[in-house]
Amino acid sequence: MAEIKKTTTSKAKKPKKELAKLSRWLHIYLSMISFAIVLFFAFTGLTLNHPSWFGGDKQIDVKNSGQLNVKWVNMPDTGKIAKLEIVEFIRNKYGVRGAVTEFKTDDYEVAVTFKGPAYSCDVFIDRETGKYEITEIKMGLMALMNDLHKGRDSGKGWALVIDVSALFLIIISLTGLILLLFIKKKRVSGVVTAVAGLIFCYLLYILLVP
Repeated sequence: MAEIKKTTTSKAKKPKKELAKLSRWLHIYLSMISFAIVLFFAFTGLTLNHPSWFGGDKQIDVKNSGQLNVKWVNMPDTGKIAKLEIVEFIRNKYGVRGAVTEFKTDDYEVAVTFKGPAYSCDVFIDRETGKYEITEIKMGLMALMNDLHKGRDSGKGWALVIDVSALFLIIISLTGLILLLFIKKKRVSGVVTAVAGLIFCYLLYILLVP
């Protein structure tokens, strides 16, 4: 009977050991895999509160003008305006980057907007003459990092990176909690500390946020 009881207890403990083993493996390796990206988001979380640090609020305005093929813009049917040719012409001639976020046409003018992290470019084209004016706004490395943190004008691919990073942080946090629950001597004090931390964060919100 004792042997049967021992075997039953051993089988009951096996899933717990497997859970602890899996949690430890996920906690360690996900922490290492995501180390750089988590450090990046932690650092830029700080600089977002202080945009003037390291020149993060500085910008350079660049203005250009010229004339493109008037046939691309002066046809009566606005649906036939050569959008692709205009965009490629501006990109190739001035090295404009970012995605096209707006392409507007009225009776007199074509307006094109390019946007990327820490970057924007506005193009205004006269439909009658084909003359255009370009204004680029370029910001520094810190502004670029801050915009990447927020996912501003960074594209769907980078948005996926942010989602995966958030998922990694959730898994790392949960596996850390699971590992704590397997340490008998630290279990109660650890849970109490975690609850105290939640309450403390809530109190900070109540006291500091207008």
